Amino acid sequence: MDDGNSPYDPALGDWQTLVTVFSPTEAFLLRGVLQAAGVPAAVADVHLVQTHSLLAPAIPVRILVPERRLERGQDVLVAFERGDYVLPDGDAEDHSDNNDSSGDHA
Repeated sequence: MDDGNSPYDPALGDWQTLVTVFSPTEAFLLRGVLQAAGVPAAVADVHLVQTHSLLAPAIPVRILVPERRLERGQDVLVAFERGDYVLPDGDAEDHSDNNDSSGDHA
């Protein structure tokens, strides 16, 4: 079963905590941002928060990155918080090829 975490690569060093958050949703979002930027990332301790919901405010969720990608991960988080990855408001452009005049839309 794929949990969405990047696989461990010993060549990149041990997993290091990049940041902790108190929301599993925020942790998964940040993991996705890091992975999209090419930084391997993993979420840890989310099951503790989900299992012990009454203790959730006291249990941080960790976002981990490999030791040799820690600096790049920090740069990505700063860019994310600065708003570099914000999507433009309004309708998203449709980049699909809708100009197919043959009528064959398989």
